[in-house]
Amino acid sequence: MEIFEKLFGRKTKKVNVNVETAPLSMEQLTIVTKEDPVVSPPQLLVGVGQSVGRQRDHNEDALFYFSSNFANSMKDVNFGIFVVADGMGGHEFGEVASSVASKIVGENVIKKLYFPLFSAGSSAAPSESIQEIIEQSIKLAQNAVMQKAPGGGTTITVGLIIGDQITIGHVGDTRLYFLYPDGRIETKTNDHSLVRRLVDLGQITETEAKTHPNKNVLYRALGQSEPFRPDLMSLTIPKPGHILICSDGLWGSVGDDELFRLATNSESPSIACSKMVESANKAGGPDNISVILIKIF
Repeated sequence: MEIFEKLFGRKTKKVNVNVETAPLSMEQLTIVTKEDPVVSPPQLLVGVGQSVGRQRDHNEDALFYFSSNFANSMKDVNFGIFVVADGMGGHEFGEVASSVASKIVGENVIKKLYFPLFSAGSSAAPSESIQEIIEQSIKLAQNAVMQKAPGGGTTITVGLIIGDQITIGHVGDTRLYFLYPDGRIETKTNDHSLVRRLVDLGQITETEAKTHPNKNVLYRALGQSEPFRPDLMSLTIPKPGHILICSDGLWGSVGDDELFRLATNSESPSIACSKMVESANKAGGPDNISVILIKIF
């Protein structure tokens, strides 16, 4: 009985040895009969979504992705570079900062890693490690933002997938999540924000952080003059599962449980992204919204 109560959200009534039942809805039938497809070769399905929001008159977010698959009789390799950047510093400089940063990171990773690994005429492996290439790409983006958007800045979160591994580079408060089939949603990045620092120090609660007057103040972002090193990590991807990368216009308006529901219950990653953007706008849409969702088979 407990299994049915958890699945259908209601209790059945016991009358001696007889049990009252009700017809299953189409949604419940789908849950019961759905089987995970067997997909070969392994692949990434990608969706993106973006909106200016309901309270802004221009968009300072930028996103970039490039994904490919190589398969032959000996190996299957997924490759994907995914970037979300949230600009700041006014109409012009915020837009320039996020656009320049996302393009430079994408371009440098493709040049330094994709072409050497997958070009037919190339036999030389990259001389740098994957983390070094991500760090170098973010530093190039930092220099470009300083030159082309003085007074502006941007966050950036980068996910580079090769095979079963993702390498993450992160500055600011855009976020990257892992979503697992068992219902877990885990944030893999740390916000470089004042309120997150206060929460980590135990000075305010998670609930207080949501309405804190300085919740948008960052202590680390591209475009700042102080030297910094991006957060870097390499992890095994959730397989099967999902990876979600988004600006605070999404995660600041939609809770983790709802993000998980929309990401995993939609017909495709593209539709899921559209629904997540719609949900953020229904919650008031106080900021620009950008999201990339990767479904991994």
